[in-house]
Amino acid sequence: MLTTDTVILITGASSGIGAALAEKLASKYPGVSLVLASRNQEKLAAVAEKCRQLGSPVLVVPTDLGQVSQVKVLAESAIAHYGKVDILVNNAGYGQMGPMELIPPDAAKEQFDVNFYAPLVLTQALIPTMREQGGGRIINVSSLGGRIAFPAAGMYSCSKFALEAFSDVLRMELKAFNIKVSVIEPGPVVTDFFRVAWEKVQQTIPNYKDTPYAPLFTNIEAVDNQLDLLGWTAEKTADGIERAISANNPRPRYILATGGNILIFMMNKVFPTWLRDAFWKRFYGVEKVETEWQKANIN
Repeated sequence: MLTTDTVILITGASSGIGAALAEKLASKYPGVSLVLASRNQEKLAAVAEKCRQLGSPVLVVPTDLGQVSQVKVLAESAIAHYGKVDILVNNAGYGQMGPMELIPPDAAKEQFDVNFYAPLVLTQALIPTMREQGGGRIINVSSLGGRIAFPAAGMYSCSKFALEAFSDVLRMELKAFNIKVSVIEPGPVVTDFFRVAWEKVQQTIPNYKDTPYAPLFTNIEAVDNQLDLLGWTAEKTADGIERAISANNPRPRYILATGGNILIFMMNKVFPTWLRDAFWKRFYGVEKVETEWQKANIN
């Protein structure tokens, strides 16, 4: 049970799932102390003010999670201010869309810096404090893309697969110290995720229309619209994370997606590889790339 003595650190707290979670916790557990981190200082301040109005003390630490030095400062600031962190929610992340061939090394590094290295560094910095205080909880927000590799979102899946493995190892290694680790696996969530992903495509692959993968990019926007129709709200997803945070015996994984359990079972346990590949190629438009390439190269 969360109390007024509980300190919770949430990354990516300025919008979307992180903001919804912060407000949910402040509303349901008045007095719980929050540490909120994000790059967007203006939005972060607005979320913090809402939480304070609901009765929670809040420490705001503007942080670029792509910078290891700032991630370390975040951990140091939280401990210096509250003396401890009971629960860490590694929520911040974004999606790098596009075929693996076309993603520049710098963009791949940035994807891993935010989605994997930041949680790694922040978790490493807080484990000693959690161990000394007798326990703690680590919540890593992954994705269905951390269990199933999707074409056109391969680099994102790579980063989330890494986060999943990291979480599984931590769960085993930290049990002796009463530090519990859970992974959250949302499906589509109605946030700015896809808008940001598309902006990243235009920045990192500006000539995408002139590549053999052009049909795939044409399909991405349509896919995003389909997924939005299936998506959960940030508030509904935050409800699921709150259950993981407050459970006495949290599960290793929480799948927060309509039909997510069935999807993962079918894709990873039932469908043969060729059928699974065919499904995702059709869904994401990769088969259009194959068709166009074959037409263009008929002798």
